[in-house]
Order: sequence, then structure tokens, then C-alpha cells
Amino acid sequence: MSSEHSGPSFFESVTMNFDKAAGYTQHPKGLLDQIKVCNSVYHFQFPLQVGDEYKVIQAWRVEHSQHKLPTKGGIRYNEDVNEDEVTALAALMTYKCAVVDVPFGGGKGGIKINPKNYTEAQLQRITRRYTAELVKKHFIGPGIDVPAPDYGTGEREMAWIADTYMALNPGAIDGVACVTGCAPFWKRNPESTLWVKQVAVGKRFGS
Repeated sequence: MSSEHSGPSFFESVTMNFDKAAGYTQHPKGLLDQIKVCNSVYHFQFPLQVGDEYKVIQAWRVEHSQHKLPTKGGIRYNEDVNEDEVTALAALMTYKCAVVDVPFGGGKGGIKINPKNYTEAQLQRITRRYTAELVKKHFIGPGIDVPAPDYGTGEREMAWIADTYMALNPGAIDGVACVTGCAPFWKRNPESTLWVKQVAVGKRFGS
């Protein structure tokens, strides 16, 4: 939402620039309206126990366009993240993929935390709970929506996401493809199911 003091929001600015560019095309207005609108926004909260207290964690996953699947976009951990920012970044991901003809729709995710304020164990709990919520609503999957690292996240968080996804989808042989940016971490993450399988196979065949 915009205000009289701050001007247009991030997403409104993205939409305004889309409208400028669309003016140079011959596409029907109705089609252009559909392209710029955001298809799906999932905003949810979940509790995190910290000592004797509970904190409510706010999180989002936005799928701007499903014209091509899967949707693709990073997940950021930042205490200033909000729905408008995540929506705008998802829209920009749609347009970036379209400009270079990459076959993905645009997506984006965010968790409203400062990762520096949490221990590794707490961040793992937050990440796994976030993933479980996405799985329940079908907002993640190799052919649905594929997250990636962004501000405040990296290969560690992607490994936690992939491990949680595979645990909740037993038998999904392509489960590791539910994220990008985690492959180097599997070999040194003793908590991941894939790491355990690699060790087991190595022992079985003497490697």
C-alpha cells in the first residue's frame, strides 16, 4: 500500500514500470492485466519457543505467475521483510525469467527475522517449520515452486528445506530438486537423509 508521504510501494513501482513497458506492445489490455497481477500469496505465522517464552514468526511465499512451472525464487530472512516486498520481488522474477526466456514463473519467500538473533538450532527449527507449512499448502515441489537462497539464507537452509521436503514426501525420487543452491552442503550435513544414504551406500559397496 502507498501513503501520501512515502509514495508508491515497491510492488506498485514494479507495476508502474510494467505498464510503461506494456505501452510499447500490442497485447490486449486484459492479457496485460492478468500478467501483472499476483496469482497466489501465502502469509502465515507459527510459534517458536525461545527459553520460557514464545515468539510468533511471520512468513510468506508468493507465486506471482504460474504461466510456466515451476515458479522460482529465493527465500530471504530479514526483520524488515513484508508482503509488499516479497510480492514485488516475485513479480520481478517473473519478468526476468520471461526476458531471457527461462521456463519458470516468478516466486519469492520471506521470513521476518534477523538470523543473527537466533542460534543454529533455532534457525533450523524455523526453516523446517516454514517448509512443512509450504508442503501442506502445495507451495513447494520440483514441478510446483522451487526456492533458492537469498538475503540471510544459503546452502545450509536449502539443505534443511530439501531434507524436510523429502521426509514429508517419502518415495519422491526427485525430492532434492525442490530447491536449488544446496548441493555442496549434502556431503557434510550429518542430519540430512541424503547424507545418511550416501554413507550407507558407500559402506555397502566399499567406497
